[in-house]
Amino acid sequence: MTTTRTLRIAMNGITGRMGYRQHLLRSILPIRDAGGFLLEDGTRVQVEPILVGRNEAKIRELAEKHKVGEWSTDLDAVISDPTVDIVFDASMTSLRAATLKKAMRAGKHVFTEKPTAETLEEAVELARIGRDSGVTAGVVHDKLYLPGLVKLRRLVDEGFFGRILSIRGEFGYWVFEGDVQAAQRPSWNYRKEDGGGMTTDMFCHWNYVLEGIIGSVKSVTAKTATHIPVRWDESGREYRATADDASYGIFELETPAGDPVIGQINSSWAVRVHRDELVEFQVDGTHGSAVAGLRNCVAQQRAHTPKPVWNPDLPVTEPFREQWLEVPANAELDNGFKLQWEEFLRDVVAGRKHRFGLLSAARGVQLAELGLQSSAERRTLDIPEIVL
Repeated sequence: MTTTRTLRIAMNGITGRMGYRQHLLRSILPIRDAGGFLLEDGTRVQVEPILVGRNEAKIRELAEKHKVGEWSTDLDAVISDPTVDIVFDASMTSLRAATLKKAMRAGKHVFTEKPTAETLEEAVELARIGRDSGVTAGVVHDKLYLPGLVKLRRLVDEGFFGRILSIRGEFGYWVFEGDVQAAQRPSWNYRKEDGGGMTTDMFCHWNYVLEGIIGSVKSVTAKTATHIPVRWDESGREYRATADDASYGIFELETPAGDPVIGQINSSWAVRVHRDELVEFQVDGTHGSAVAGLRNCVAQQRAHTPKPVWNPDLPVTEPFREQWLEVPANAELDNGFKLQWEEFLRDVVAGRKHRFGLLSAARGVQLAELGLQSSAERRTLDIPEIVL
């Protein structure tokens, strides 16, 4: 006879783009509608979402639309509810740390978007609270679950690259200013006083991507920019962008074997896309290279590497892009957010730590802080180890 364990999940900030699309619509609701999922011992884990937000009309509408039985605008009451197992947060960064502290001190497991806090000090405090409370704490590391990066990591694990030399990343797209065409991102992203900024937003992602693919980040050199100084908000009002909309970083990395690797990542909301995907990473090694996006990955072995000769007087005739081979998935991969949710829920039921926890998130906040400092001071900064 199958035993069912139902986990009640308070989902805070669910009316936002990421909270709604990726976490509710593409993760929790599919798990619920499939009847949950099975553990190795035959136990079935089902989920029961509780929608939480400040806008009662929006929350009520979402609950009715998706047949969610419970919703609330009182976050504190939901956190103190003894029947709630997990608190998930996808609200504004400036509100996140307070929510996570309350939840963990109330004995709730937490799963959260990034960054976990506005400052390194607060992010480290969250990691300490998580450790001392004994709850299972998970931080969204969605990009490591995407098919392209899963393939890239597999190549690393199989020794395809030989000694890894470098990793280069290109991320971004044109975010419309909002005057003629509506912006694709919320206006607070471009106001420093509201927690916005490319470095704050994306360096926490790049930290876990670099850690998850290559190794630990040892130093950072960054240059930030506000390329578009004036934008228009959701109401059509003009405002001055006070946060950076682009960040260009150079990172010194170290593999688990102790080899040095150079990383470079350009991140911009003021760039037009001339690549196959919105983000791409190229890893070069002594024995081979690979380029991975969100879904696809191509590779080129040393024996298949062409030998071009520089001659600017003649047109290029070699089909360089055609000389790379597609890396197969060799497995059917689900939505990355859903995959991590299921892994996290398994850890909750088992009473164990999640592999991507609050300390990992603190390192992401640290990299963002040091990136901003590096740009302001125009120098390379070493990254000290965080000790809880």
